[in-house]
Amino acid sequence: MDNELLRQYKTLVEFLGTTLGPDFEIVLHDLTDTKSVVAIANNQISGREVGSPLTDAALHLLSSKAYEEQDFISNYNGVSKNNKALRSSTMFIKNEKGIPIGLLCINFDDSRFENLKQQLSTLIHPNNFLEKSIPANKPDSTSMTENFFMDIPTLMAKLYEEATDHINLPSKRLNQTEKRDIVNALQELGMFQLKGAIPFVAKKLACSSATIYRYLSEISVN
Repeated sequence: MDNELLRQYKTLVEFLGTTLGPDFEIVLHDLTDTKSVVAIANNQISGREVGSPLTDAALHLLSSKAYEEQDFISNYNGVSKNNKALRSSTMFIKNEKGIPIGLLCINFDDSRFENLKQQLSTLIHPNNFLEKSIPANKPDSTSMTENFFMDIPTLMAKLYEEATDHINLPSKRLNQTEKRDIVNALQELGMFQLKGAIPFVAKKLACSSATIYRYLSEISVN
């Protein structure tokens, strides 16, 4: 990690992790080279380590170029390694040209506080009152959900599954239009920002890497 700005954020990760405490996971992603975690505090929340890849949500944010209009995305859904709901936020670290070179992410595990809130509410109000007054599901600020991955192959497999979950035919029976549509869906999910994505998708679609490049060029023209 050669960028001086990112080195400063690495110190910030340690500071925030210590200051905010164990319910807050602080993560720094380097986008200039490895597109992976380069610093993390309180990693027991997601189970990730230095070297873990970007999340599916981060790839989508980069692919959609959300950073062009927003400096950060806050309070969207995440899922911990124990399948607990997290409140996640991501800030784009941009260079002087406005190009993102890193991501600073905070994942808050508020499950302990939810349990305390329920216990306190039970003490204050009768159960039948709670059933009538407390909504079953708290509304979300966004429909985006973030999943955490320990390695790139697992992330790519998940993205491919998401892009093809509506297709029941084996790859060899897909026509060119169907394959190009899959590549387009994967492009929107941010798959091709990952190293090794081209040969991975080519193998899945039973075609050559050159064909995937051709589909991508056709998509960019359209």
